[in-house]
Amino acid sequence: MTIRSARPEDAAFIARTILYSMRGYRPRGWFDVALGWPEAECLDFVARVAVARAVSMWHVSRFLVAEINAEPAAALCAVPAAGTGPAAWRALEEVGLSTGLTAPDLDAIRRRGAYTRACWVQGGEGEWMIEHVATDPVHRGRGLVQALIAHALDAGRAAGFRQALISFLIGNDVAERAYAKAGFGFVEEKRDPAFEAIIGAPGFRRFVRTM
Repeated sequence: MTIRSARPEDAAFIARTILYSMRGYRPRGWFDVALGWPEAECLDFVARVAVARAVSMWHVSRFLVAEINAEPAAALCAVPAAGTGPAAWRALEEVGLSTGLTAPDLDAIRRRGAYTRACWVQGGEGEWMIEHVATDPVHRGRGLVQALIAHALDAGRAAGFRQALISFLIGNDVAERAYAKAGFGFVEEKRDPAFEAIIGAPGFRRFVRTM
């Protein structure tokens, strides 16, 4: 196993990581709902976001990749929690307009994606945020997530952060066990019936740990 920073040529793998991690244990996640497109089209769009000029939490430069035999096998994003929302929207706008979406199209994406607002648990602006954690199914059970989290925490410490956060869908027991094993503990959860009606999970749970 090798841990390295993601590169532009990893865009397709990072897109799958983002899409599948957002789904968690449910069949749809934020991009599926907000874009409202078939999976292949969603993956193409997210891959473009991953290499956009606007750097967001979805950009390849924000990801660590675990390789097995020189092939990407798992990844996660590690960034300061501050400002992630506005940066994400700038990247979406850039890619949307460059691929022919109109302002009304983008407004519709924003409206469809707003279902998360009532139960999102991003945490404090001074925290180091780990997000979009996913492993290729054929490589699960090999300790890749724990290795990636350890590297992400090292990066946060080097950047001067003292607390890390990680969030996931309520009911994603596999994720919860993995994050508890990495030293994270429960601090809050938010539930919303409208969110559950769309996704099938009650809401989000947030874990934190001291760096």
